[in-house]
Amino acid sequence: MKVSQEFSKYAKEYPKFNQIQEEVAKKLIKFLASTEHFTYKPKKILDLGCGSGAVYNLIDWKVERFIGVDFSHKMLELHPKAENVTCLLGDFNDNRLFEELLKEEFDYIVSASALQWAEDLESIFKNIAGFHLPVSLAVFTSGTFAAINKTAKVDAITPSKEKIIELAEKYLDAEIEIVNYSLEFETVRDMFRYIKKSGVSAARNVLNYKQTKKLMDEYPLNYLEFEVVYINSFSKA
Repeated sequence: MKVSQEFSKYAKEYPKFNQIQEEVAKKLIKFLASTEHFTYKPKKILDLGCGSGAVYNLIDWKVERFIGVDFSHKMLELHPKAENVTCLLGDFNDNRLFEELLKEEFDYIVSASALQWAEDLESIFKNIAGFHLPVSLAVFTSGTFAAINKTAKVDAITPSKEKIIELAEKYLDAEIEIVNYSLEFETVRDMFRYIKKSGVSAARNVLNYKQTKKLMDEYPLNYLEFEVVYINSFSKA
């Protein structure tokens, strides 16, 4: 199952199971709204991997234009609609999308909890840098679900923090911050239900039913781990 199909499958339930993603979006918006680095609040915003609208819902100032891009049409159906909002079905893995977006006018690019699914992360960073705009990005690292991956003896499906930082430093003049989160659960079953319903499965297409049950029996923690690299470029890239 492709990532886009998985997010579409559980789109309606996603808002109930995206606590960490909400925290990530809040941190990015706090930076956008800060007067420490900016003399203005962005008016024309591009959101890559906008989902059901976590970023847009947190904006408390007037924006002239907001374009949200996502590869799940089900997610876009849930995104808030307004005259100044355009929801665009598109895949940020496709260079042609960026060719079209470069024809638009933005003053800020944001992406919360999406770029870890890039097929070619370097290409994404290169395309973002091509706009020569301030950016705020949050990318989940391979440190997310680390104990699950270790217990199940599988490789992480998200990039390492080292790789993310390397690319950010190569293509953007950015401040970088690494933040670790944890989310506790009453039972391991609740934990794995969260993973499934949030559209993210650390062992997707890797473990069969028997192996998954064994993982649930052997998982040593009562919480999930999340690691996020925040990338803020407040000068033009």
